Amino acid sequence: MEHGWRSRSAGWLAWALLTAAGGVWLARAELARLHEDFDTDGRIVHRLLSQQVVQYDAVLATLALLAPPADGPRPEQRLPAINPAILSVLRRDDAQPWPDGPHAQALAQAEARSRTLRRAEVAAPDLPSGRYLLVLAAQPSSFALAIDLAGTIPWRDWPMDPRHSPVRVRVEQGDRAFTVQPGRAAVGPWTFGFRKTLAAQSQPFDVVAERSVRWAELPWARIAGWSIAVGLALAALQAWLRQRAARRRAEELLRLGQAARLNTLGELGAGLAHELNQPLTAVLANAQAARRLLDDEPPELDAARDAMTQAAAQARRAAEVVGRLRRLVDQPRGPADLQPVALQEVVRGALYLLEPERQRRGVTVQEADPPAPVKVQADPVALEQIVHNLLVNALQALDAVPADRRRLAVETGGDGAHGWLAVDDGGPGIPPDALPRVFEPFFSTREGGLGLGLSLCESLAGQMGGTLTAGRSTLGGARFELRLPLAAGGAA
Repeated sequence: MEHGWRSRSAGWLAWALLTAAGGVWLARAELARLHEDFDTDGRIVHRLLSQQVVQYDAVLATLALLAPPADGPRPEQRLPAINPAILSVLRRDDAQPWPDGPHAQALAQAEARSRTLRRAEVAAPDLPSGRYLLVLAAQPSSFALAIDLAGTIPWRDWPMDPRHSPVRVRVEQGDRAFTVQPGRAAVGPWTFGFRKTLAAQSQPFDVVAERSVRWAELPWARIAGWSIAVGLALAALQAWLRQRAARRRAEELLRLGQAARLNTLGELGAGLAHELNQPLTAVLANAQAARRLLDDEPPELDAARDAMTQAAAQARRAAEVVGRLRRLVDQPRGPADLQPVALQEVVRGALYLLEPERQRRGVTVQEADPPAPVKVQADPVALEQIVHNLLVNALQALDAVPADRRRLAVETGGDGAHGWLAVDDGGPGIPPDALPRVFEPFFSTREGGLGLGLSLCESLAGQMGGTLTAGRSTLGGARFELRLPLAAGGAA
């Protein structure tokens, strides 16, 4: 049925939405954690490299301060053995040029800048090969350090594994760069970046870190766990909702059953009057005849016995009628006032209550509603009882046909002053000779039937100013059509 399909679709949609929302939240949390770790590693790398290059400024300042004599020992030449990042130490004394070489002019220019700025200056930077010169102008001697960036990296304190870390680290100046850590190429949809200049004005190199995050790095295990947890929670919720719906359905069916029994009381009165009138009349007539026969002189005893025997037979017949009609009601109930009721809402409520029965029998239900609700003047309880009874009769009739013919159609509409509701089934139908009697009390075409259901429905329809008719359905079975007065503005 459409209601069950909608319920399942809503469950799957809720599962998909909650899974997607939880997955996005977990992915964002993981990306935030990875970015925080990346940013922390970038700051550590910047601090370590800044500490290293600041030491070169300190070494040059120490050499300029001590300034060993030009013609004496050269202790600065032992620095490469102490610090492997310092490849060599160059010195220029007053009135002397820098040693001949490919960088002599660059050294002179850097020395001039150093003298103006009063700090060390970089000369002949060759970042792709990781080499540069650092010059400090001083009196009586100027010094220069040939520095190897690869030896500058403090691997012992490095925050990442350079062989497996996905973070790429470079030292850049302009468009030239020295790769400290190769990392991984940016192939993921998320990329983090870090750039900061070293904390040494003499060596204005930028520390640049990059890191990409691939789809495979998202927390798929946690997302799958969340999806399973959501599925289990929704399944438990749906089970609870089904139990609650089943409990409400049972309570509603009980209410309708009680209303049916209570409303049958009036029908029982009519049935009792109809069934008991003839035997009671016969009992009275035979009793009076027997009395006259006994008063005769001499009394006609044989004829009197025959009259009493016939009276006893009629009394037993009346007792059988009473026995059939016992145990049908518990307490009386008064009629409700008529009020506007939407036929479609009553049909949906009845189909909802009978959903388990429909599924058990494998019946297909077709609903055809008009564009707008059709509201009629009716007693809500009586109308529910009529629709419920008609649908139950249709479901029971479909038990007699093969599964592929078990179809039930419910239509509602309005025409002029009346709203109508039709129930068609694909069952065996009503025999033509039984059709005029289907609404008679105690007449039933179903074995074991009491024969009061349709009679009660017709009486209830009449009490509300409507009619209930029976006929042949286009589906091959029976068609019952209920017509009731329209409420004000109640027709589409």
